[in-house]
Amino acid sequence: MEISPVFGHRLHSVFFTLSPPPPPPLPFSSRPITNSQSTSTNSVSTTTTTNTRTLRTQPQDSPKFKEYISVSHKARQSALLDIQQSSDIQLALQRSGDMLQVQDFNIVMRQLGKQNRFKDLSQVFEWMQQHGELNFASYSSYIKLMGKNLHPNKALEIYNGIEDRLIKVNPSVCNSVLGCLNRNGKIEKSFELFRHMKHDGLVPDVVTYSTLLSGCAKVQEGYTKATELVQELKHKGLQMDIVIYGTIISVCASCNQCKEAERYFNQMKIEGHVPNVFHYSSLLNAYSVDGNYEKAEEIFKEMKLAGLVPNKVVLTTLLKVYVRGGLFEKARVLLNELEALGYAEEEMPYCLLMDALSKAGKIDEAKLVFTEMKTRNVKTDGYAYSIMISAFCRYGLLDDAKQLASEFEAKYEKYDVVILNTMLCAYCRTGEMENVMNLMKKMDKLAINPDRNTFHILIKYFVKEKLYMLAFKTLQDMHNRGQQPDEVYALSFFFFIICS
Repeated sequence: MEISPVFGHRLHSVFFTLSPPPPPPLPFSSRPITNSQSTSTNSVSTTTTTNTRTLRTQPQDSPKFKEYISVSHKARQSALLDIQQSSDIQLALQRSGDMLQVQDFNIVMRQLGKQNRFKDLSQVFEWMQQHGELNFASYSSYIKLMGKNLHPNKALEIYNGIEDRLIKVNPSVCNSVLGCLNRNGKIEKSFELFRHMKHDGLVPDVVTYSTLLSGCAKVQEGYTKATELVQELKHKGLQMDIVIYGTIISVCASCNQCKEAERYFNQMKIEGHVPNVFHYSSLLNAYSVDGNYEKAEEIFKEMKLAGLVPNKVVLTTLLKVYVRGGLFEKARVLLNELEALGYAEEEMPYCLLMDALSKAGKIDEAKLVFTEMKTRNVKTDGYAYSIMISAFCRYGLLDDAKQLASEFEAKYEKYDVVILNTMLCAYCRTGEMENVMNLMKKMDKLAINPDRNTFHILIKYFVKEKLYMLAFKTLQDMHNRGQQPDEVYALSFFFFIICS
């Protein structure tokens, strides 16, 4: 939330009489970037985008003056409610928009955002743009409130369209744009934009660095970039707060930097910060990399002694530590605890255990967990099926793999490239040409782009079936999409061509 001590002085005429200087501002007021005017003791000149009029006021100590303040305030409140509650935002803006100041529109946007009325929110913001009713809080609030409903390109368009330099380098505005890019996976673009922002005059704050750090876990050399950001932050005299520490520990965990995660965690405590659930879950995640269950259990006990209650994320992360450490019995007990607490309504805990069991050669135990998951009607996005189909293929249980792939096709309509690749692999391994072709058509119909693995599966299958022309066309398609095959697949393809 951005609160400015200065509010806009634009006045509106109500009922053809003068509204005197406006009442105390509503929350989140800020100076508008247009519609400036001068005020005097006895008269006010108001300028809008459509007309200019000079009006006389009553002396400030007269009853009429207080009456005008009351009428103006009531009119603004009525206009606020009209827009907030209207089912037709455009009509409401035409009726009541001229009565509101920039801080009022910011309130309307926040209310619409809370109600998830994103289309109406966008219409209000566009109206504000057209009428010059914008301040720094307007930009930052709109971009934050829209969340993932705002395309990153649109956020950049809005940001690049800001003409006021001070607003354009305002940390709150910059942070909201960088956050939008990060949420949408445009991490490299956010770092590039950050460099331009600093060149234009941005003075980054702690939130800026926290926003950028959160994206480091999702890119190559993320730990290196995170370290550079922390060094820059300290060089500028900013202090690492509890949020920064939580983010850097999470980045270390994601980048397999367990010792560094430990170091930051201990440094945070030395500086007097009290770890919360997020810090503990991030450190647990670091221990899950190599299944270090001894340290994980130690930090888990510390967390409970501190009076913190383990939540779904913490317990699921501890489960990941157990399965990667090969402690399947403990993992099974913890899964039962998750079920009892209502934390196993989605497939992730089951997937963790099934995947570890199948890779450890315990395929029958993995099947039991999968059966239990289905019996409990656990919500699945297909990953549990993908794990089991891959496991069946890995151990030569091709009929089971084909049957499970067919079951998923019959029961579910939601697909992604991972589950499709798994099913494709199962059908290719069993020589189900018709099913292979149907899956390829389904990928086209659902506009799911094949990845490198998709092409490798198909090329290998077509070569095996001596369908060399199909294999060659698939190789061409792969090249046209900017993807390069593994040398093994390319050489095997040409070897079969030569030998045929």
